[in-house]
Amino acid sequence: MDLVSTLQQFSNFADVPEAQLQWFVERAEECHFSEHTIMTQAGVAIDYLTVLLSGRIHIDGGAADDIIVYDSPGSILGILPYSRMKAATFPVVADANTTALQLHRDHLKSMTEHCYELTEVMVRQMTDRVRDFTRQIQQGEKMASLGRLSAGLAHELNNPVSAVVRSAGALKNHMKATPERFKAVMAIQLPEEEVDLVNDLMFRRLKGGSPTLSMLERSSLEDDITDWLDDNSIENPEELTESLVEFGFTVDDLDDIGDRVSTENLSAILGWIVNNLVTEKLVREIAEASKRISTLVGSIKSYTHMDRGEGREKIELKNDIMNTLTLLDHKLKVKHIATSVDIPPDLPTFKGWPGELNQVWTNLIDNAVDAMPDGGKIEIKTELDQRADGSAFVYTHVIDNGEGISPEIKSKIFDPFFTTKAMGAGTGLGLDIVQGIIKHHRGSIKVESEPGRTEFIVCLPVDSEH
Repeated sequence: MDLVSTLQQFSNFADVPEAQLQWFVERAEECHFSEHTIMTQAGVAIDYLTVLLSGRIHIDGGAADDIIVYDSPGSILGILPYSRMKAATFPVVADANTTALQLHRDHLKSMTEHCYELTEVMVRQMTDRVRDFTRQIQQGEKMASLGRLSAGLAHELNNPVSAVVRSAGALKNHMKATPERFKAVMAIQLPEEEVDLVNDLMFRRLKGGSPTLSMLERSSLEDDITDWLDDNSIENPEELTESLVEFGFTVDDLDDIGDRVSTENLSAILGWIVNNLVTEKLVREIAEASKRISTLVGSIKSYTHMDRGEGREKIELKNDIMNTLTLLDHKLKVKHIATSVDIPPDLPTFKGWPGELNQVWTNLIDNAVDAMPDGGKIEIKTELDQRADGSAFVYTHVIDNGEGISPEIKSKIFDPFFTTKAMGAGTGLGLDIVQGIIKHHRGSIKVESEPGRTEFIVCLPVDSEH
């Protein structure tokens, strides 16, 4: 079978006139590559448009999920008409014995002039390539955003989880001592009014929670209570002092109990009170840690919108920004960066794609953190611009006190692949994708910068109908 008939069997070339396929075959070279042959080295100029006739070719991006495989006869790769591709970014390798037609780039201009349908096939291939590449880098940037959050999330979740495990273990050990305290209390006969006094004082302190004391105040109160317990011959005073101080008991409270409870019953009563205080403290620690876990999980769900659809939704801007700050909290803490958020409570909602906008806030805040020294500050504020024609826009300002952006760099920061970060620390796609997301919402973004102050201003239309 001749090469023209072979090309006609491929879906890519089915509608191309035979004369144009003949033009292609006459100018292309039929090439054979043995298994494992490197057809083009990384960094070497790509001079050929390649049509796979048989075999298998792959482009190795260096990672398991970065390998592009061409194994369907008729697949098109290499240089294309109107493409600005100059050199191979990654090696192009023949996986098996492979046969291909290769057309040198010198013939591409003539192709566009004389072979309309054939050129259309090649341009369509380039469009598909751009679309697939765009989808890939957008997904990569999403994963990069999650990657920036993952380390901090692991740390933030580990703290409350460890607190739950620690407090649960302490509570289990503490409950083993409860029967002894219970027997000590049951062994005494307290008048009803004394029982009421102990219950009233204990539950009042439990309800009131822990008072706020300075280190000096706490140390002084601990000394006073320890002295009182020693003076009244209370057993194991060191085990009681910390819990009594923790819940705000004073010497006056102990005097009140001592005045109404007989001396022989005082140790058992105070032991029972402290036993309940310790139980309450451990339960509170578990509850607070569990609440923190719940808050983080809720923030993750809200951030990713993992329990919702993919369409446009009502945007609660404050909630989304606060969720993003929650997930970046560990990174902020590491550099001791303070944040302030000023979002009016009556800010109107608008419709958009919350998962995409969360990428915007993550990228802007994360970049601000990277640009600031230890102990910096990020300010986030929004304002509503209600215009005379009835249109309305929400402006969100993300301001940091970092080193600023130099004028020569400022004009490039939204360009694809431009980055000032060290090799491997950034793709240079973040702000390009941010700009694309904002354009998708029919908004705009601009930056103002000077040494010590950089401000990104995001403008989004308040229009739920489009």
